[in-house]
Amino acid sequence: MEHEEIKKVVEQTIKDDFEDNGVIRAMLKENDPVNHPKHYTDHPSGVECIQITEHMNFCIGNATKYLWRSDLKGKDIEDLEKAAWYLNRLTSKKS
Repeated sequence: MEHEEIKKVVEQTIKDDFEDNGVIRAMLKENDPVNHPKHYTDHPSGVECIQITEHMNFCIGNATKYLWRSDLKGKDIEDLEKAAWYLNRLTSKKS
C-alpha cells in the first residue's frame, strides 16, 4: 500500500471513529498558515486557540493567544511580552 493510500485509509478511519476528536484532527492537519497556523493548532490539547479566545473580550483573548503560542512559534519572550502588554492595557482601562 502506498503512502497516499495509507493516508486515505487512516483519515477515513479517524473520520468515522473520531469525528469530534480535536487531538486526532490536529495531528492530521498540514500547516495552513492562513486558516489554521501550526502555532495555533499544535497545542497538546488538540484544541485550536481561536475556539477558546473567540469567547473572550479583545484584550483577554489576545493575551491568551500570545500565551498559547509562546512555546510553539519560537518567539517565547516576545509573545510573553505581548501578552503582558494586553493585560496591562486591560488593567489600566479598568483602574
